[in-house]
Amino acid sequence: MAKEKLVVIKEADLTNNCPECFNQELKLTFYQRHTYGRLYDRTTKDITHEIKCKKCGSTIYPVTWTEDIERVYDYYQKMIAPDRASIRFTALFYILTLLLIIVVAAGAYIVLEGII
Repeated sequence: MAKEKLVVIKEADLTNNCPECFNQELKLTFYQRHTYGRLYDRTTKDITHEIKCKKCGSTIYPVTWTEDIERVYDYYQKMIAPDRASIRFTALFYILTLLLIIVVAAGAYIVLEGII
């Protein structure tokens, strides 16, 4: 079963007011989802975000955003540069593929030569 991991793409400190405690220490973080399996490592195009207050520790959800927070979020969203969606195969995949090719070639050789 594949494991999923959120990799941090960009972090930014915001000076907007927290809707909960009205402190001006917010942190905006963008994540990209990566999936790791036995045969492949996959980078997806799924981007998520999170805004947290450094003082009270609360997560600021889009429902409670002010216009200023929304404007700053849109600005930073345009600035992120996520990795391309791609699949990288592991060494185990290549070893199994090579073994399969060897078994098929040996079987074809045995059938064509009439050894059995």
